[in-house]
Amino acid sequence: MNESIFDQNRKDSYFRAKKRVDRIKGFYKHLAIYIIINIFLLVLKYFKDYDFNDNFWRWETFNVVFFWGIGLAIHFINVFGFNFILGKKWEEQKIKELMDNDKYNN
Repeated sequence: MNESIFDQNRKDSYFRAKKRVDRIKGFYKHLAIYIIINIFLLVLKYFKDYDFNDNFWRWETFNVVFFWGIGLAIHFINVFGFNFILGKKWEEQKIKELMDNDKYNN
């Protein structure tokens, strides 16, 4: 009986991890497409308007980059959460690091 519960928990854990990996892969694909398409659009705009100083640095050139960037940021938060950079895991690692340093310094 315990083996079947253990096996089911392991399967559930695997499927949760697989789903998380798929979400992360989806974000990185979105990021790659964002970079490739926006570079293409900016290069196209640059060569279309030969007068670089006047026409390139206008809002119309960068509005796709800006609004799609907002969508990409929302996708990032959806996948990684708000605590990606200075989250709980980072705090725990930093505390451990400082405790280890303190142990060797005393």
